[in-house]
Amino acid sequence: MLVDIEINGGNRLIKPVYQIKSKQLIIKILKLSKMKKQILLLSAFFLISFTSLQAQDKSSKVSDVYAVGTNVVSAGIGLGSSLAGYNGSGSPAISLQYERGLWQAGPGVISLGAYLGFKTYKYNGDGYSWKWSYTIIGVRGAYHLTQIKVKNLDLYGGVMLAYNNVHFTDSQGSSTKSYGSTIGFSIFVGGRYYFAQNIGVFLELGYGVANANVGLSLRF
Repeated sequence: MLVDIEINGGNRLIKPVYQIKSKQLIIKILKLSKMKKQILLLSAFFLISFTSLQAQDKSSKVSDVYAVGTNVVSAGIGLGSSLAGYNGSGSPAISLQYERGLWQAGPGVISLGAYLGFKTYKYNGDGYSWKWSYTIIGVRGAYHLTQIKVKNLDLYGGVMLAYNNVHFTDSQGSSTKSYGSTIGFSIFVGGRYYFAQNIGVFLELGYGVANANVGLSLRF
C-alpha cells in the first residue's frame, strides 16, 4: 500500500496490493492516480468503521482507552520486511513510534505523531562483502475508534508520509548515503490491547520498516 517516488531517477514505482473481484471496478481503479488509490482505500476503512459503529447498541459505553490528550509511545519488531534484502542476512526490523490524540471527530479521536524505523542487510563471502542500511523517518496521522464494546482495545487506521534513507557500502570501497532513497506515502491499520492500566501490546499492518509490526505500547 505504498506509492514510491524515486529521488535519483525520474520514474515512479507503484506497488498495488488490492485484489478486487469485480472487473469493472478494477478498470476504474487502474485509471485513478496513485494518490487517489490510497485515499480510496483509507476512505473505505473509515466508512466501514463508521457504519459498524452506527449499527451498535446506542446504550454501549464509550471507551476511554484513547482520548484527546492521550500520549502513546510504542516500540516494535517487524515481521515480513518490504525492504530489498537480496541474498544477504538481515537484522531485526525495529521501529519506534509516538503519537498524541488531538481532536475529537465523530465516534473517534484523530492523532498525530512520528515514526522511526531501522533495518540492515549484509553479506560476507567469496572475498566480497556488502551492507545495506535502511532508516525510515515519518510523520503519521491516525483515527482511533472509541465507541467499541471490547474493553481496553484501541483500534485505529491512518496514513504516513515518510522518507526512506538507503545507505550502501561494500568491501571494494563503494559507498553511498542516498542510493535508491525514496519518499513514501502509505496506509496502515492496527490495534492495541492494554493488559495493564497504561501498558499494552500492539499489532500493526502496513508499510514501514516491515509489513507487520508487533511490540509494546506505553500510554501516558
